[in-house]
Amino acid sequence: MKMMQLRRAWICFLALGILLFDGALAPPARAQDYPNQTLKIVVPFVAGGGVDVAARIIAPKLGEELGQSVIIENRGGAGGMLGAAAVAQAPPDGYTLLVGTGSTHGTNSNVYARITYDPVRDFVPIVLLTSSPLLLIVPPSLPARNVSDLIALGQSRPGELSFGSYGTGSINHLGAELFNSMAKIQANHVPYRGSAPAMTDLIAGRLNYMFDGVSTSLGYLQAGTIRVLGVAGLNRSPVLPDLPTISEAGLPGYDTMVWFGLFAPAGTPKPIVDVLNSKTNAVLASPRVKEALRKLGVETVGGGQDVLAGKVQSELQKWSTIVREKSIRLEQ
Repeated sequence: MKMMQLRRAWICFLALGILLFDGALAPPARAQDYPNQTLKIVVPFVAGGGVDVAARIIAPKLGEELGQSVIIENRGGAGGMLGAAAVAQAPPDGYTLLVGTGSTHGTNSNVYARITYDPVRDFVPIVLLTSSPLLLIVPPSLPARNVSDLIALGQSRPGELSFGSYGTGSINHLGAELFNSMAKIQANHVPYRGSAPAMTDLIAGRLNYMFDGVSTSLGYLQAGTIRVLGVAGLNRSPVLPDLPTISEAGLPGYDTMVWFGLFAPAGTPKPIVDVLNSKTNAVLASPRVKEALRKLGVETVGGGQDVLAGKVQSELQKWSTIVREKSIRLEQ
């Protein structure tokens, strides 16, 4: 009797071992079966912002390429950290993706004392979606017609000028701090909860300058309620081809871009990442998508995983320098 029990136990042990071995060899998902259900792209900011608008332009076309529905889920809060953390903890099966930005994968880990995800370790880069420069804007009442004028004004009135941002640690805050550092300007930072209230005070002359996105500034520029002094990227914007870059106009080497990239949770199988990269690149090459984004002042990028990985590494290094210099730190 005892021998029979031992024999049964041994057979069960062998069967369990075979199952475990087979499971270890089998990938969690196969590219040839992917996708077979709806995909979700998490936008880690509220609906209606630049990230959200770009994602909603790309998602339907990506759904066509993949043969499955692609939905957008907005999970805003904490500078994009809530949405990013949610995707970092999602199953690595290719069905939950993140539109990461210079905040989620650049400034946040430098600015916040604690962050609930690692921008490199917890994600797999898929593709760099878009890139767009910020614009240096001032109220029409400010006696500065170009970048050199603003620098001269700031240097002649140390500590008197004020600049706005979407909030402490935001990309346009750090972009302005980088500008001030390179231009040797001492100015006062005024943080706001988003672009709209900052723009209201800028137009009224309560702020002297600010960095803002192309898409959110264009309407005000066309209405004549703001003046744009320069493009913050190294290249001119196709939407404003006659406007010089800040680098051209008085501050060589200055560069602050807004970028969006598509990420998956760490551990997502490479065959699935390859499918997503290929299909998303096809979307970014679509004339319809290119034109829709270009109207917002946004350029499609694309390329391999290495392009996005390199962007993350360069942003992390770039912003760590200015954060240390200006002693910018936030508690979550």
